[in-house]
Amino acid sequence: MYKKGRAWIELQMKNLKHNVELFQRLLPEYCVLMPAVKANAYGHGAQEIGEELQRLGIQDYCVACAEEGVKLRQEGIRGQILVLGYTHPREFDLLHEYKLTQTVVDYAYGKELESYGKKLSVHVGVDTGMHRLGESCTNYSKIRRLWELKNLDITGIYSHLCTSDGTTEKEREYMRLQEVRFLEVVRFLRADGRTGFATHLQGSYGILNRSRLVGAYDYARAGIALYGVLSEASAELEAMYDLKPVLSLKARIECIRELKQGEGAGYGLAWHADSPCRLAAVSIGYADGYPRALSNKGYALVQGRKAPIIGKICMDQLLLDVTDVPEAQPGEEAVFIGKSGALEIRAEEVAEEAGTIANELLSRLGSRLCRVVKTETNTGHP
Repeated sequence: MYKKGRAWIELQMKNLKHNVELFQRLLPEYCVLMPAVKANAYGHGAQEIGEELQRLGIQDYCVACAEEGVKLRQEGIRGQILVLGYTHPREFDLLHEYKLTQTVVDYAYGKELESYGKKLSVHVGVDTGMHRLGESCTNYSKIRRLWELKNLDITGIYSHLCTSDGTTEKEREYMRLQEVRFLEVVRFLRADGRTGFATHLQGSYGILNRSRLVGAYDYARAGIALYGVLSEASAELEAMYDLKPVLSLKARIECIRELKQGEGAGYGLAWHADSPCRLAAVSIGYADGYPRALSNKGYALVQGRKAPIIGKICMDQLLLDVTDVPEAQPGEEAVFIGKSGALEIRAEEVAEEAGTIANELLSRLGSRLCRVVKTETNTGHP
C-alpha cells in the first residue's frame, strides 16, 4: 500500500537524533535518558520511534501500561521498559514473561505484586504532592517495608513533578518542595541500608528547567520535548533550546469545487461564501485525530500558502478555501502540521487553536494514518 496516498505522518529521524543529543548535552554524563514512548510515542509511532532510539543507543524506556511494553518487546526493543501505570494482577504474567519493570503505585499494590509468587522488577513510585500514583512521601515505614517483599526486585525509585512547566514563583516553589520531599525519602532509605536503586524525577520540563533542581538523578524521563514539541508555546524556552519537531501531518486534496457567492458548504451549511471561491476537499478528518474543534478556524498549507479550514470538520474529510492558491490541484498535499515553503505550522499552534495542549493533540492522531520514516539518506519510505 502506498503510504502517502490519503493522509499520513512524516517522521524526520534526523530531528529526533538532534533532540536526543541536545538532551544528552543538557544532562550530567551519569544521567541516562529514559524516553517516554507511551501513547504510541505521543502519536509518532512507537515502533518507528523505538527502533530509531535503539539505533541511537537508548536502552531505557517508559510506557503507560503493560500492553505498550509488550508491543515494544515484540517489535524487538531491548533494555529496560518501565510501566508507569497500574497493571492488573491478571496481567502480571506479562510483566514476568516480557521482562517489564512495574511501578509500585503504593504499598498495598506492592503486596499484590509480592503475592504473584515470582520475582518481578519494580520501581517504587513516591507521591511528593501530585497526589496521583505512588506511596505517600510521608509514609516512610511503608516505603521501607517494600524492601522486605522478597519477590520485588527494586531497581529504582521515582516521583513526578506537577509544576515543572510553571512560570510563577509559586509553581517554582512547589517544584522545589517536591524535590526536597523526594530527596528526603532517598536519604532515609540509604541511611536505612537500602541501596542499589536508581532515582529519577525529571520529565521534559524538569530537564529544560534543570537549573531549578539540585539533586543528582540516574534517569530523566524525556517526553513531549524529545519529539521537538512543547506542551504549550513558550517564547522563553524556544529561544533557549533548539528543539526540532519530528512529526509532520499531511493529507491529499481529493477534489476542488467552485462556489458562487452565497453558497454554503459542509454539514449544516455552517459556512457560506462571501464571494466566488474555490474549495478543496481534503482526505483527513476527526477520525484521524484532527480536532473537530478546528471547524471554521485554523488553516493548512498548500504550496507554501495558507488555506483556511471552512465548515465543519467531518470524520474523514475537511474543506479548505484554496481561492488564494489558484494552481492547487487534486492529488496535491496539504500540510496540517509541518513546513511548506517558507511557512510552518507548529503542533503547539494547532493545539492552542483547538483549546488543548500538544500532548493531547499528537497522542490522539489516529491509527489509520500511515507513518513515513524519513532519514538523512532517504526521502521517505513508500
